[in-house]
Amino acid sequence: MFEEASEVFDNMFKSSFPLTFIVFIPAVLILVSPLPAEAAHEFTVYRMQQYDLQGQPYGTRNAILNTEARTVEAEVLSRRCVIMRLADFSYDKYQKALRQSAGAVVIILPKNMSAIPQDIVQQFMELEPEMLAMETIVPVYFAEEDDELLSIYTQTLTSSSSQGSLSAAEVLLHTATANGFQMVTSGAQSKAVSDWAITSLEGRLTGVGGEDLPTIVVVAHYDTFGVAPWLSYGADSNGSGVSMLLELARLFSKLYTYKRTHAAYNLLFFVSGGGKFNYQGTKRWLEDNLDHTDSSLLQDNVAFVLCLDTLGNSDSLYLHVSKPPKEGTPQYSLLKELETVVASQHPEVKFSMVHKKINLADDMLAWEHERFGIRRLPAFTLSHLPSHRSAQRSSIMDVRPHVDVSKLSRNAKVVAESLARVIYNLTEKGASGDLQIFTEQMQVQEEHLSAVVDWLTAQPRAAQLVDKDSSIVSTLEYHLSRYLKDVKRHYVKADKRDPEFVFYDQLKQTMNAYRVKPAIFDLLLALCIAAYLGMMYLAIQNFGLLYSVVRRITQPKVKVH
Repeated sequence: MFEEASEVFDNMFKSSFPLTFIVFIPAVLILVSPLPAEAAHEFTVYRMQQYDLQGQPYGTRNAILNTEARTVEAEVLSRRCVIMRLADFSYDKYQKALRQSAGAVVIILPKNMSAIPQDIVQQFMELEPEMLAMETIVPVYFAEEDDELLSIYTQTLTSSSSQGSLSAAEVLLHTATANGFQMVTSGAQSKAVSDWAITSLEGRLTGVGGEDLPTIVVVAHYDTFGVAPWLSYGADSNGSGVSMLLELARLFSKLYTYKRTHAAYNLLFFVSGGGKFNYQGTKRWLEDNLDHTDSSLLQDNVAFVLCLDTLGNSDSLYLHVSKPPKEGTPQYSLLKELETVVASQHPEVKFSMVHKKINLADDMLAWEHERFGIRRLPAFTLSHLPSHRSAQRSSIMDVRPHVDVSKLSRNAKVVAESLARVIYNLTEKGASGDLQIFTEQMQVQEEHLSAVVDWLTAQPRAAQLVDKDSSIVSTLEYHLSRYLKDVKRHYVKADKRDPEFVFYDQLKQTMNAYRVKPAIFDLLLALCIAAYLGMMYLAIQNFGLLYSVVRRITQPKVKVH
């Protein structure tokens, strides 16, 4: 009976080869088919800066990501998404990923930026300009840490680190059996944003006593800058400067309300946009007022322009000038009044003047007052930073805790008292240096300064994110209108033929991390399936021979007597 069954199966499979696949392939696929990819985690990522300035490209030029995750400890990073934590980040590791043509770089930031150790903060601040100084085609993203993202990083780190100490066979086996993560972004490729308008605001307090009154201009730029626009909150640079400008507008509007204290100076307040992009808003405002109109306060008797930049910390104040003021000029008077107020009322503050000539060969101006200096308007910048090269001016690490409101309030009082002494000519009238004008009902309100800084740092204010309809612009306009007259907006758009600046989109995206097997797993699985099918095919084609061999082996031996 068994011999007949053997012949039947042998003939059936030899003459019906497709039947072999019908019987065996479904069983094989059911048994060995891998599990489908699972969406492990979805999180928001913020892309590194991408912009053109004066025709020069900066930042990352790519926004699409669909590749497997690795940490920088892996031997091979080519076409991989390199994940690293901020605590372990270094410029050498970043360069390693770029040199090996990584598919992308994702830097994980802590939940609480203010809790980062100061040495790590300072190190990253200094690295940000270097990261942006060169153009790269590798997409660079930043993500805020959470438990699931940290778990993905830990698993990827374990997988990447273990490969270095294993043999080739062990590495192959580990690679084939380990779980991996496929990182995929949901957005499209970045493209240039057309007709983007940078908005600036101005308002004034008109002096009394004549037509040709001198004008004092107070300026602060409101936009921020960092390696990633959506993470640029700019608390000290320049949230502190804007909050001080609004407080000065409030204080002097009260003085100008009363006939007895209404001074013979025009006060012009300007909140500029595009400050971090070579002061584009200020440049256009000057062109509009000096070249395209016949009536402007800037065309008449400008006493000086005072720019406020990064004033929310430190016990030092620096007056940055392009040209030292001459004795007898209003600029010299402000310098001396600042020295007097600091020495008499705030001896803990170290005040000094820093002279730096305007270098027109540089791609970027050092300070905002240089825009006015180019147009031959007397100007300077007040800051607690000794140099324009300070990394703090352009960093995502410049967050709310970096502003000490008590010191910001003190610095605002120094500026307010000094301006008042110039406006009312108090020194020549014999007033002592310790005379305080802004006291009691007229004092600087620390709560007001704190509230403005809190509001400004509650949202990123990168120039690419603040359009003319932004709540930031409308709220600033509202506050200026409370204290000043003739508040108006000024817009600047890039020239379409020869744009000075170009912004790009896709700066904030959703990234998915899918739990997958590596590609080599699919290859080994295919080889195993092919070997299995080959063995089964040979067994079926030679079923009779195989049966006879098995029968001969399993047949009990007959004892011969």
